[in-house]
Amino acid sequence: MEERLLVTASPHIRDNSTTRGLMGNVLIAMIPCVVASALIFGARALLVVGVTTAACVGFEYLYCLLLKKENPVGDLSACVTGIILGLNMPVGMPLWIAVVGAFVAIVITKQLFGGLGFNFANPALVGRIVLFLGFTGRMTAYVYPDMAVDALASATPLTSTVNRYNVSFLDMLLGIHGGMLGETCVLAILLGFAYLVATKTIEITIPAAIVGSCWLFTALYVQDPYIALIECMSGGLLFGAVFMATDYVTSPFTTKGKLFYGVFIGLVTFLIRHFGSMNEGMSYAILLGNLMTPWFNAWGHQVALGFRKPAKAKKGGAA
Repeated sequence: MEERLLVTASPHIRDNSTTRGLMGNVLIAMIPCVVASALIFGARALLVVGVTTAACVGFEYLYCLLLKKENPVGDLSACVTGIILGLNMPVGMPLWIAVVGAFVAIVITKQLFGGLGFNFANPALVGRIVLFLGFTGRMTAYVYPDMAVDALASATPLTSTVNRYNVSFLDMLLGIHGGMLGETCVLAILLGFAYLVATKTIEITIPAAIVGSCWLFTALYVQDPYIALIECMSGGLLFGAVFMATDYVTSPFTTKGKLFYGVFIGLVTFLIRHFGSMNEGMSYAILLGNLMTPWFNAWGHQVALGFRKPAKAKKGGAA
C-alpha cells in the first residue's frame, strides 16, 4: 500500500487549550483584584468595572451584528478587556467616560484592525491611554481609602519621594493608598499571578523581566533598594506586568523575545518615571513594547533543530 507524506501548516503540536478557556483563567485571576478594589474603595468600584465590562461586550456584539460578522462574544475576550479597563480607572470616574474608553478599546483598537488576533496593541491599554490624554483630570482624581493615613491623602506613593518613605510595606501589600482600582492591592495581583502561572496561562518570564529590570535600574539610580521596591509595588507596574504585558497577541512568543520585551518595558518605565514629566509610565512602556514585538520575535528567534552554521570558506584555497 502506498504511503503518502502529508505536509500541513504549523502548529504541528497542539493541546486542548481554547481562547475561551484561557480568557476564563484570566477572569478568575482578576477576581482578587475586583474584590480588593470593592473592599478598599467601596461598592462603586464594582459599578465602574461592571459598566466597562458590559460596554465592551455590547460594543463587540453590536459591531459584529452591524457588519454581519460572526459574533465572538462567547470567547470572553471582551469581558477580559472590560474588567482590565475598569481596574485601570479611579473609583470616581464618570460612567459615560468609562463607556468612551470601552468604545476605543473594542471598536477602534480591536475590531477595526480585524478582531481578536489582529490588534496591534492591548485594547484595554489603548483605552486607558486615550482616557488619560483626553480626561487627565478625571483619570488622576484618586479617591483615597478611609483607612489610610492622612499624610498621604489624595496622593499616590509615586507622587513624591516623601510619599515613598511614608508609606509602609504592609500598606502597599494590602493596597491602603491612592491609585487606580486594580493597581493598589499588591497581594491581590500576586494571587492572580500565581493562578495564571499555575494553570500555565502565562509564563513567569515577562512579569519577572519587567519587575526585575525596573527594580534594578531604580535601585542603581536612587541608591536605595527599599525605595526601588516601593516604586515597583506602586502605580500600574505589577498589574500591567501580569495582566496587560502578557497579552498573547501583542507580546513575543519566543523565550529570548520575552526577555527582550520585559527588560525593554522595565527600562522605559524607569526612564519615564525618573526623567519624564509624569509619575507613571507603565502604560506607555507596554504600548511601545507591543509595537516592538515583531522585532523582539525576530531578534529572539529559535534555532531550528539540527541546524548547523555553514563552514566558512578558507582564504587562499585552490580555485
